Amino acid sequence: MRILYIDMDSCRPDHLGCYGYHRNTSPNIDRIAKDAAVFANCYASDTPCLPSRTALLTGQFGFKTGVVTHHGEASFPREPRMGAPAGAPHAALPAALLGAGFHTAFISPFIQRHNAWHTVAGFLEVHDTGKRGHEIASETNGAALPWLERRAREDNWFVHLNYWDPHRPYRTPIEYGNPFKDDPAPAWPDAETLERHYRSYGPRSASEPQGYRWQKGKDWPREKTELRTPADFKHWIDGYDTGIRYMDDHIGQILETLDRQGVLEETAIVLSADHGEMQGELNVYGDHHCADEATAHVPLIVKWPGVSKPGRHGGLCYNLDLTATIADLAGAKQPARWDGLSFASAVRGQPWQGREYLVLGQGLWTCQRSVRTENWLMIRTFHPGLKPLPEVLLFDVEKDPHQTRDLAVERPEAVNRCGHLMLDWTAKLLAQPHPIHDPLNVVIHEGGPCATRGQRDRYVQYLKERGMPEAAEEVLRLNPV
Repeated sequence: MRILYIDMDSCRPDHLGCYGYHRNTSPNIDRIAKDAAVFANCYASDTPCLPSRTALLTGQFGFKTGVVTHHGEASFPREPRMGAPAGAPHAALPAALLGAGFHTAFISPFIQRHNAWHTVAGFLEVHDTGKRGHEIASETNGAALPWLERRAREDNWFVHLNYWDPHRPYRTPIEYGNPFKDDPAPAWPDAETLERHYRSYGPRSASEPQGYRWQKGKDWPREKTELRTPADFKHWIDGYDTGIRYMDDHIGQILETLDRQGVLEETAIVLSADHGEMQGELNVYGDHHCADEATAHVPLIVKWPGVSKPGRHGGLCYNLDLTATIADLAGAKQPARWDGLSFASAVRGQPWQGREYLVLGQGLWTCQRSVRTENWLMIRTFHPGLKPLPEVLLFDVEKDPHQTRDLAVERPEAVNRCGHLMLDWTAKLLAQPHPIHDPLNVVIHEGGPCATRGQRDRYVQYLKERGMPEAAEEVLRLNPV
C-alpha cells in the first residue's frame, strides 16, 4: 500500500472546482476528486498552522497536547514523549504507520518555520525544502519528484507532501501570468462591504491587508496595500487563486510521475489543508485569524484504491478524524489517547452521520473557541487581539457562509445551546488524566494572542493618525493590558 497525503497550506475548499468554485483553479485536484470521497464539512480542530498540524499528526485536540498557538508555552507539547513508538498511547500518526510496516517521509520546511520538532515524530525521512514556507511549488517538487522517481514503486510508504503557494505573500512567478484575468471575482465582498471594511480597523483588514503598516517588507506585485474597491479585491483574489492554480499544476506533475511509475491507480491520495483562509470574513483578508468558518473549514478528498466510493459527504468531522481514518484504512493501531473517530465507512460509501457538533479553537491572532453544529457557528471571543470583536457571535453559516449577519441577539436559544455544548466538551477533556488546565488560558495570561502582543500602543497611535480616535479608544478598552 502507498499513501500520499497532500497538505495544501491555507487552501479554502470553496476556491476549488470540486467544491463548486466558478474559476478553474484546480483541474488536477478535481480529477482526483471525481473518483474520491469528498467531505463537505471537515474542520481543523485548532488553528492556525502549528496547532492544526499538531492536532492532525498527534490525533489529539490542542486542549490535550497543549499546542494552541505559535509562540510561548502553549506552542510546545505537554507530553515530552510525543515521539513515542508505535503502540504507545501518545504515538503520532507516522509512528503508528511505522509500526504497521510503512516507510514514512515528510517533505516540508514546516519544522524550521515553527520550530515544531514534535511534528516529525515517526518520520524516517525529513526533506526540508529550505525556505521556511516561502518556497513555491516548483521548489517543493524539486524534492518530491526525485523521491518518487526513486521509491514510488516500492510498497508500503507514507509521504506527507506540503505545498505553500496559497499562503500569503502571493508569490507565484509573474511570468506565470494571471489565468483569471478575464474571470469575474467572487460576488462577495461587494463594493459596499469593501468600503465599510476599509473604514474599520484590525490587523489584515481592508485598510492594511499586508499587515501592520510599520512592518512593511518586500513589495509583492500580486497584492495590494489596501482593498477599497472591487477592482482592488479582484487583483488581490486573483493572486490567491493563481497560487492555488500554480500548486495544482505541480500536483499534476506528481500524478504524472506516479502514472509513469505505474503506481498511480494503486496509490491512496488524500488532499486537505492545515486551515482555510479569510478573504473578507470578519474584515480579515489573506490570513487566518479566527475560529471561524473561513479559517477552520478545510477541503478533504480521499481516494483509496479498492476502498473509496465516489461521492460527497456532508457530515461534520475534524482533521484529526482523518488521522484515525488513515490508520484504520492502513491497518495501523490507533493509540489510546487519540481523539479522532474514523470515518472509513464514509470512504467506503457506507452510511455515515458525522459528529453532532465540533469545537474549534484559535490562539494566534485572537483567543477564540467556536461551536459548529449542523447549521450554526457560535464564536466565543476570550481575547480579541486588536480587532473590534464582540464576546459572542452567531452565524447561520449554511445560509450565510461569509458570516455577514450576527444573529446572537435574535437567536439566544441557539447561543445557549452552543454554549452548553462548549462547556460539556471542556468538562469532558478536563476530566481526563491529562490535561490539568486549558492552554488557551495560558496564552491569555502570557499577554494575549502572540501575533498582536506588544503591538497595542503602536496600533492605537496608528489609528489616531488615521483620524480614528474612537477606534483607538475601543482598542484600549478591549485590550486593557
